[in-house]
Amino acid sequence: MDLCFVTENVGKLKKLEYLNVALNNIERIENLEGCEELKKLDLTANFIGELSSVETLKYNIHLKELFLVGNPCTEFEGYRQFVVATLHQLKYLDSKEIERSERIQALQYYPEVKQKIRQQEQAYLLKRAKEKEEAQRRMRERKDRKEKQMEAELGLDRPDSLQYKENQKEGEQQMWRTAEDDEEDRRFWEEPTPYTPESRLETHRYIEEKRKARDNIRGSKTREKPLPKLVTEEGKILNVNMPKLHFSLKDDEENNQLILDLAVYRHLDTSLLDIDVQPTYIRVLVKGKTFQLVLPEEVKPDSSSAKRSQTTGHLVVSMPKVKEIILAKQKSSTSVKPSDSNTIYKKSTRSRPVEKLEVDPNKYSFPDVTKIIQEKERIGRGPIKLQPEKITETMKSKVDFENNEEVPPLI
Repeated sequence: MDLCFVTENVGKLKKLEYLNVALNNIERIENLEGCEELKKLDLTANFIGELSSVETLKYNIHLKELFLVGNPCTEFEGYRQFVVATLHQLKYLDSKEIERSERIQALQYYPEVKQKIRQQEQAYLLKRAKEKEEAQRRMRERKDRKEKQMEAELGLDRPDSLQYKENQKEGEQQMWRTAEDDEEDRRFWEEPTPYTPESRLETHRYIEEKRKARDNIRGSKTREKPLPKLVTEEGKILNVNMPKLHFSLKDDEENNQLILDLAVYRHLDTSLLDIDVQPTYIRVLVKGKTFQLVLPEEVKPDSSSAKRSQTTGHLVVSMPKVKEIILAKQKSSTSVKPSDSNTIYKKSTRSRPVEKLEVDPNKYSFPDVTKIIQEKERIGRGPIKLQPEKITETMKSKVDFENNEEVPPLI
């Protein structure tokens, strides 16, 4: 696998300064000339055997650090000298600083080192060709073995397969499959394999297949929970609270309506709520979970309204009742026009029977006006003559007073 395949369109990133493509299946370096600002390149633990492909990095004049640890090319004789002499702009190779004396020495022996590197590359390419053939052979064998195993599990290679399937229990089959899987795992991990891109891909595919198989087994074991019944067979509506939310149902007699306060999660998006108001019940879907409540009275679904609280996030549903209460309307009326009250009074007086008053001196007695004054005052001299008597009394009191000259006058 080439670097251009792993880092597709990376060469168009002119401002890219650091590129890390470690732990991939890269076999040669290419397609990085367009990264004009590239300063650091990490190719650790890849499969770069064509060391001469490093020459393509000459055009990356700002490249200062290069990592090739874990690649087959690092085992070549003269590997470091070749890279140091080829890339004059480098300052660090595999985390080790390139000194000036090392660069001078590498340039002196560059022609000889380059020839050795070419020979080792040719030998490596021949080895890689054999490894690819071996990997293809191993892949075919593994594919054939897997097909036979699947046929054995389905029982296609047995004459009495139907009888065999009927007699076997599910638990025994599961144990047999588990043992087979364990044996396959032991054989796969203990078998020696070369360190190649194909072996790495094969390991990745094997792990992925095992993961999918485990997920399928878990999916078959885990049975889906049956949905709760919302309506009985007799047609009775049931109360259901799958989301387990707190709620309250208030009877607003003043406005003749029922108010449902459902404690929906505060940060829940309103689009995840689905409200269905029926004459005898209300149903709310909260993230697919059903909340259903039977109403004590019949309501009007068309006149109902739903709102979300901006502070708590609660869902408030107002449902007007079908049965209207006149008493609630009379309470709501506060002001009455005087003309209306007069007309009502007139209507009420007309409906009443007329009563005639009869004046009969035998039945009724009137008070005597002459006897309003109390008896004691009538016997005396009257209120006018009482005043002189009071004055005489005060005068007598003044006459009886004796003046003493020794006593100083009052101020």
